This record gives sequence, structure tokens and C-alpha cells, in this order.
Amino acid sequence: MAEPHPRTRLDDNFAGAIRFSMMAALRDGVEMNFATLADVLQAGDSAISKSIAALAGVGYVVVRKGQVGARPRTWVRASATGSRAFEAHVQALRDIVEGGPER
Repeated sequence: MAEPHPRTRLDDNFAGAIRFSMMAALRDGVEMNFATLADVLQAGDSAISKSIAALAGVGYVVVRKGQVGARPRTWVRASATGSRAFEAHVQALRDIVEGGPER
């Protein structure tokens, strides 16, 4: 029986460009505050907020809330589960580019 095509290992939670980019930005244990993340990803607050909520909802990011002075702040980092899922997704993309399971 033929090995399944690598596309079957893609994670739909990373199908959106902002979610994918967010996980890439949060690699290697990086934690970013909301404003920095929006700046790095060059995306609006609403898109960032929705992406954080979606990824947090599946346990791929951890959200920490606090204050800096009198101002509320939100920090985001990838969870261990999210990091593993993202790496598997990236490997599936590499496998697709390299020609699938036949090579």
C-alpha cells in the first residue's frame, strides 16, 4: 500500500497566513507582547486577536495577561504542543515540495 501523501499531515489550524506566521514568529520559546506581534506580522489588531484566540483554543499558544504601569498588556508564546504541531506542519510542507512520499 502506498504511503499517504504528505498533505494529509497538514494542520488546518495553520491554514491562515497570519496563524502560520504567528507560530513561525513564536518559535524557539519566544514570547511577544500583542503590539510587537502585530508589528512583526504587519497585521491589524483584529486579525491578531482572532488568530491568538483560534490558536489558544486548540492549545497551540499560551496567553499571559498583565499590566505595565497602568496599562494592560497581553503576551503570547507557543505551547509545547503548538511547537510540535507547527514543526510537523512545516515538515509536511517540505515533504510536499520535495515530491511527496515517492522520493
